[in-house]
Amino acid sequence: MKPGRDRRAELLPVVPGRHRCPDDGPRTAVVGGGIAGLAAATALAERGVRVTLYERETVLGGRLAGWRTELADGSAATMSRGFHAFFRQYYNLRALLRRADPGLSALVPLPDYPLRHSGGLTDSFARVPRTPPWSALGFAALSPSFGPRDLAALRPRAALPLLDVRVPEVYERYDTTSATDFLAAVNFPEAAHHLAFEVFSRSFFADPADLSAAELLVMFHIYFLGSAEGLLFDVVREPFPQALWDPLAARLDRLGARIRTGTAVDTLKPTADGGFAVTAGGTTEEYTAAVLALDVTGARRLVAASPELGDAAWRERIAAQPVAPPFLVSRLWLDRPLRAGRPGFLGTSGYRGLDNISVLDRWEGEAARWARRTGGSVVELHGYAVDPAADRGAVQELLLEQLRAVYPESAGARVVDARHEWRADCPHFPVGGYRARPTVHTPDPALVLAGDHLRTELPVALMERAATTGFLAANRLLRRWGVRGHPLWTVPRRGRYAPLRALARLAGPAPGAARR
Repeated sequence: MKPGRDRRAELLPVVPGRHRCPDDGPRTAVVGGGIAGLAAATALAERGVRVTLYERETVLGGRLAGWRTELADGSAATMSRGFHAFFRQYYNLRALLRRADPGLSALVPLPDYPLRHSGGLTDSFARVPRTPPWSALGFAALSPSFGPRDLAALRPRAALPLLDVRVPEVYERYDTTSATDFLAAVNFPEAAHHLAFEVFSRSFFADPADLSAAELLVMFHIYFLGSAEGLLFDVVREPFPQALWDPLAARLDRLGARIRTGTAVDTLKPTADGGFAVTAGGTTEEYTAAVLALDVTGARRLVAASPELGDAAWRERIAAQPVAPPFLVSRLWLDRPLRAGRPGFLGTSGYRGLDNISVLDRWEGEAARWARRTGGSVVELHGYAVDPAADRGAVQELLLEQLRAVYPESAGARVVDARHEWRADCPHFPVGGYRARPTVHTPDPALVLAGDHLRTELPVALMERAATTGFLAANRLLRRWGVRGHPLWTVPRRGRYAPLRALARLAGPAPGAARR
């Protein structure tokens, strides 16, 4: 059964094996309780592996974690690192969530994904067809950023690679080109560049000039030109812990997994029998295998503290992984509502560092209840790729100023309370960086990696890459033990139509390939 509406979605079959491990089967440490770690732990526990999940924070979820806070008015609220979109082509992430919520009742669709430029242009995806190539044609026809002169000025030959994205071939050809250089070669109109491309590329927390064009091409294949699921998405009905992670943790508990939150792993040391001694919280336990499902910073720290892991080349690769520039999430509790027609989510461009606005009380239950009780509203602002040297207080004030420019009615609102989350721990995908990225497998067959920073040969990104690599890591260990793994789904791994693929082969050398 297909996981969505796209009839061309592809199944990755599993290697046959026993259905599950014996009761005294392998013990595995999963280090990291974000999406990747939860996927790996769930996949292993479902096959009878004795799993211990370690998470240094007191809550699960990684970048989608949530924690309690008390507002100035005495209200209890759940703070997080901000809005996340659950696209319909996130097949493996959604399969993970279905383990605890078969009907995905925790998710609710947003009716549109509008994009607004400070110059006044606004794009919408509500009426754009979902199936390529009609999605691209429909977007161009409906978008105010594509006029007749703009369409005539496009360089079709330079745009042909968009029609047949294949992984890893796309990286071999376009990883040494920046996203900015690729778009310049295609000669997209400036307005479309800002609306349709910069907004998406900055979702990788990087400036397009520093982002690999291959990553941009893969992104457009996943969300727009390679999938018939469309660009509309779901959001959570309640904060992340209540909606997603508490139910999944309860399922892991029923499967017999141990969850040790608030417990950082200090070291991993290979043992004589091929397993690992894991030291965490002052206690050392031995395991048959280990999954490192950490972010870039966490992986660098743990590998540096565990000098016997892997080989020199692998350790150098882990140590050299870059992180994206800092980003800011500002959540504001206002004493009055925004205008009724404001969308739940708005992508922005040209607003001096403001990348999007979420009106949480339009779709999140906790925020909606606060808004009804107080007559106010809960608004979230994101600013990506912030200059590390910038004054943080000034950036916070600037985003508030830009909110008032986008939604003028907010200028008269009093900020009842605010929370500002500054982070700099997301993976970076720079020009020319693909080959240096680590993969699920490592020099030690009993050690595997998972996370959204890894290199894979599948068209996945962001949360879906995290979930997919978690399942891939688990499947790799299960195959080693002769146990059947878990089937995975992906958007088509090449362009959808043979005539368009034939056209794509006419593309010349990658634009700007020599620029670094």
